[in-house]
Amino acid sequence: MLTTANSRFETTAWTVSGLGAPIGGVLIGVFGAGATVLLDAVSFLLSAWGIRSLERPEPTPPVAQAERHWVADIRAGWAYIFRHRALHALFWNAMVFGGAIRLTSPLLAILMLRDLHLAPWQYGVALGIPSFGGIIGSLLTSRLVVRLGERPVLLGFGVLRTCWMGFLVLAGPGIAGLVVVVAAETALLFCAGVFNPVFTTFRMRATDDEFMSRVGIAWSISSRSCQPAFIALGGALATVTSVRFAIGCAAVALLASSLLLPWRTWPTRSLDAR
Repeated sequence: MLTTANSRFETTAWTVSGLGAPIGGVLIGVFGAGATVLLDAVSFLLSAWGIRSLERPEPTPPVAQAERHWVADIRAGWAYIFRHRALHALFWNAMVFGGAIRLTSPLLAILMLRDLHLAPWQYGVALGIPSFGGIIGSLLTSRLVVRLGERPVLLGFGVLRTCWMGFLVLAGPGIAGLVVVVAAETALLFCAGVFNPVFTTFRMRATDDEFMSRVGIAWSISSRSCQPAFIALGGALATVTSVRFAIGCAAVALLASSLLLPWRTWPTRSLDAR
């Protein structure tokens, strides 16, 4: 049940991403960037109003038995991760993979809008359509886990999601380049859509309940710290070389991240795929 629940969360996230980017691209093309940003700000206000209008308030959290400092919690989360061989491997895999993906985000915008001379609405389409690959992948996760097993799905799609970014370097101007970008991104997000729920379930099963929040916090802080560093590195690399060269380096980093998957370690408890 846990894998199924995580795949549904993943499907929801990809659905929102798939609808938002094309709509944003169309709005920019019709009304301009300023009006689109204003509409986006209004959507945040409406979201806050919707949360505020919930009839049933969130229950009061239980009182902690002992006061803990957040630094100690983060340190405990990192210690738990680094003591667990499989989590340790997946942690560095996630840092490199997530960092390389973030590195390409601003560079892909420059490549498409400046170098490939695509319109803003085409850029929005190129961001939105691949998200449906993530939706399809997340919907198929449970079936794939039942048929193939947790370990083959985690490792297999962990490798497959790293194989597609290199095609972005080959994209040329015009519609042909747009098709290459959409196809590569769709394949990448399909594999990520399958991988992510299994990875989330793996991390939850491998973490004791009393360390769940501390591992999650340490993981999140590490990711949010690594990704801006990768973005800055990508910008510097593109400045001294070229956008395509920087994206190519990110593609190599993605391929290398597959070596950090837990190839030799696996928890004794299997994941619940039902």
